[in-house]
Amino acid sequence: MKSHRLMLPLIALSFVAAAFAQSTASPAIGSEAQKTFDAMKTLAGTWQGSITVDPPREDVKPGTLGQITMRVTSRGNAIVHEMQEAGTPLDATKYDHPVTMLYLDGDHLTLVHYCDAGNRPRMVGNLSPDGKKVEFEFVDLSGGNEYGHMYHAVFTLIDANHHIEDWTYMMPGDKAMRAHMDLHRMD
Repeated sequence: MKSHRLMLPLIALSFVAAAFAQSTASPAIGSEAQKTFDAMKTLAGTWQGSITVDPPREDVKPGTLGQITMRVTSRGNAIVHEMQEAGTPLDATKYDHPVTMLYLDGDHLTLVHYCDAGNRPRMVGNLSPDGKKVEFEFVDLSGGNEYGHMYHAVFTLIDANHHIEDWTYMMPGDKAMRAHMDLHRMD
């Protein structure tokens, strides 16, 4: 009987510890990170639009169409963002097809870009005061930097069927290359 009396406080203590761990692992409902993540979730779907690159590149001609697919996954805890040239097959041996994951990490919205350059830059996002723009700032990089890395991203929410993505890629020698995508919902 004494062992049961000892077990009850231990069980109660384990519930308190589990509740504390959950409360510190995820942001509070209504936090800035949660609001930003919720804004990004509204972009779930397939998008297509023109790509402009600065400085210009031969492999991205004027009028090139990009396709973005975004989906909420992991019971609402992550967003998968996939990028490719419209009309190209999903063949990673011939075509670029970077994948980006967005998720809440404590009180931050974190973006990890799994780049075709073989690295994984990590960025943290903030929602603008008007709720129309999410800007991701570079934090750190995993993997090599021989070919450069993604450095900055901005998602501008125009309306439910239109958004803009601006990505900055830092080339070797710290030369910035910017890609602007004006995207419209396909589904």
